[in-house]
Amino acid sequence: MKLTQHRLPLALLATLAAVTGNGVAADAAKPAQTVSRAGAQAAIKGPADYFTGAARVDPLFAPKDTAPFSGAYVTFEPGARSAWHTHPTGQHLIVTAGVGWTQEWGGPVTEIRAGDVVWCPPGVKHWHGATPTTAMTHIALTGTLDGKNVEWLEKVSDAQYRQ
Repeated sequence: MKLTQHRLPLALLATLAAVTGNGVAADAAKPAQTVSRAGAQAAIKGPADYFTGAARVDPLFAPKDTAPFSGAYVTFEPGARSAWHTHPTGQHLIVTAGVGWTQEWGGPVTEIRAGDVVWCPPGVKHWHGATPTTAMTHIALTGTLDGKNVEWLEKVSDAQYRQ
């Protein structure tokens, strides 16, 4: 009788160990969260071919196979703006600081402020930037299609900017 009493707990322990071991192996194969530390990626000056004035791009994350969009903080000093451009899958802008302007080709200049969210549909020609007197920062969430997320066009003229 004593022998049977000892076998049952050992059998249960062996079974639990096997189940736990399988759970650990399954967990090891699952993708894990990652944390990208602030400032881990170098900021870049907005290239003069695509920006007028002082603009800084702070990358947040690159597209992934299962999440084909990127993110960046973009800061425009007063008077700075992007060139006209389009996005193949659209773009969300989340204004985090300051006051800026955005304009769709053929439409009016629209003021945007901290807390505003702008949706630029796929293929819509537009620009965005700061006002002449106030800096503006936004988070840009931009989709990628076939490795491309933007089609840069001509610069916004001073006359277009001051409409």
